[in-house]
Amino acid sequence: MDISSKIFVVNDDPSSRIIVVDDEPRMRDSLKFLIEQNGSRTVRTAENGLEALKALQEDQFDLFLIDINMPEMNGFELMEQILSQAPDAVLVMMTGEATVESAVNALKNGAYDYLRKPFDDTDLIKTIDHALAHRTISRKLKRAKTEYQYMVENSPDLIYQLDPEGHFTFLNMAVERLLGYHPKELIGKHYSCIVHEEDQARSKYLFNERRTGDRATNETEIRLVCKPDSTTSSQTPEPFITVELKATGMYEDHKKDRKKKQYIGTYGVARDVSYRKQLETHLYHSQKMEAIGTLAGGIAHDFNNLLMGIQGYASLMMADTSLEHRNYARLMNVEQHIQCGAELTRQLLGFAKDGKYDMRPTDMNHLIKKTASMFGRAKKEIKIRLKFESDLWSTTVDQGQLKQVLLNLYVNAWQAMPGGGEITIGTANVQINEKSAKNLGLKEGNFIKISVTDTGIGMDETVQRRIFEPFFTTKERARGTGLGLASAYGIINNHKGAIKVISRKGYGTTFSLYLPSSNDLIIEEPTCLTPIRPGKETILVVDDEPNILEVTEEMLQSMGYNVLTAVDGREAISVFEQNGHLVDLIILDMIMPGFSGGETFDRIKKIQPGARILLSSGYSIKGEAQKIMDRGCDGFIQKPYNLEKLSAKLHAILGFTETEKEKTVLNMVG
Repeated sequence: MDISSKIFVVNDDPSSRIIVVDDEPRMRDSLKFLIEQNGSRTVRTAENGLEALKALQEDQFDLFLIDINMPEMNGFELMEQILSQAPDAVLVMMTGEATVESAVNALKNGAYDYLRKPFDDTDLIKTIDHALAHRTISRKLKRAKTEYQYMVENSPDLIYQLDPEGHFTFLNMAVERLLGYHPKELIGKHYSCIVHEEDQARSKYLFNERRTGDRATNETEIRLVCKPDSTTSSQTPEPFITVELKATGMYEDHKKDRKKKQYIGTYGVARDVSYRKQLETHLYHSQKMEAIGTLAGGIAHDFNNLLMGIQGYASLMMADTSLEHRNYARLMNVEQHIQCGAELTRQLLGFAKDGKYDMRPTDMNHLIKKTASMFGRAKKEIKIRLKFESDLWSTTVDQGQLKQVLLNLYVNAWQAMPGGGEITIGTANVQINEKSAKNLGLKEGNFIKISVTDTGIGMDETVQRRIFEPFFTTKERARGTGLGLASAYGIINNHKGAIKVISRKGYGTTFSLYLPSSNDLIIEEPTCLTPIRPGKETILVVDDEPNILEVTEEMLQSMGYNVLTAVDGREAISVFEQNGHLVDLIILDMIMPGFSGGETFDRIKKIQPGARILLSSGYSIKGEAQKIMDRGCDGFIQKPYNLEKLSAKLHAILGFTETEKEKTVLNMVG
């Protein structure tokens, strides 16, 4: 039996037949009950693809609700089977494991719509209503040519006709929704008036191709420009939309020679795929940034380990060198170069996945004021204007990394104004709704917005598309590495925010940052320097890098601590089993071969639950380190660190030594 004939038999019966295909019994029953309670609809269920295909031999259906993740035959395979026999079938895909890639695949492969579990009852019924309405329109088109106009005018796609010279003779009302033009505004005008300047040559080729034969253009993508200052429903912030174009020539018998065809115009359909392109671009960019982030994290870790050795020995030498000694200034320069190297690794971590590591509730007005003041003192030719929201919401950020983002934007603005100019920095509280959130790649909610606007040379669209790529730069080789905006993008993205740019050649640039608001209380930390405090406790240092093990041992011994060492997790556990009663604290490296830092931590805590452990790593605290911290680790220190930082961390964890406690008690008694 021909399945397509059973599915698409024209039927005036108002009752709709729907089949739900899902391997979860409760989901099938719930959907059946809900759908049948909302309208004259009859629902049949199937627990897998094979059962669904069998049902098609016995019944006819107006709509298919198909779960993607099913055993034996998944939703995509079932959809392919149905569409191969009935290309006009209306299918809605469902999944509880929604990704951008699965959404794009479903829509590209022929699904009408895509639902993410769990979904609201209202959304489900609305989707079903729309899908059935779409099917009804398609059936009416097949039944009666007289209903052609109704179908055309209600189509979500732009439908048009051109005369032999390329002037519009017909456009449906979709052009107003998509581009902002009423059809009457474009009738009689040449099609090129709405084609993006960079796609003019391609559109001309396609139009001329229609003159040579009646074949149709198959899904060619071009950009159409929106009416200036219009508000369209296209889900893209750009002043143009991307359409998937299908066009065919219209011909009639030649008046003089019946064997020839005379070209009389072009018929075409343009489907707005801007949002799909946005999803595809976002997916591609996310995958690329994830790969780069993994690489960047590894480089940062290894580089920080290298810097740790240099930093440690420099700190030891400075501690033994008087201020008057000629080498003291040289050692200071070494430390400055180490800090430059550490800054480079922070930039790498900026666009690495989960690169943030010191999150605190922050008053961004205060942070921006400090960074802008510092930058303004160095660049006297730049005028800086601040336009702050007086009651700005707080946001929880890594202040060091946000300073880096702001300074990168200031420098970028300064370099765009070689003759001087003005930078305007503004803040605002914004509530982002669902539609705006999709355009920004965010979740709806409350955000603070930071805008940095310059009066510089601006950027063209080609540059704007690439500015957030690592190592892309338009500057001379000596003036930039191309990491600044890439790290800014990664930092803001890792803070669950968004960064957007609006620019026009010759008219300046505005970067807008969106950061989630926070209800946490802002606590300003003291800025006083912590002196190096001596200690007499016993510390076990665990690290698989011999140079780090050696320099850390010397740093601890210089402060008076007793030191035990272990080159990996297994040795650390063995040493602790023998000397655990003597060990006051363990400095534990996170990344080691064999037993990792996390495994070693868990084994030591089993031996002695009260063991105090300071986690050390060239990576940031986020990711695996944060998991260890959440299991009860006492602290984290990121490589490279100097004597002052190490001393402060040890004192914070150890507090008073037993001897100091005894002295304190005696003094109180005395």
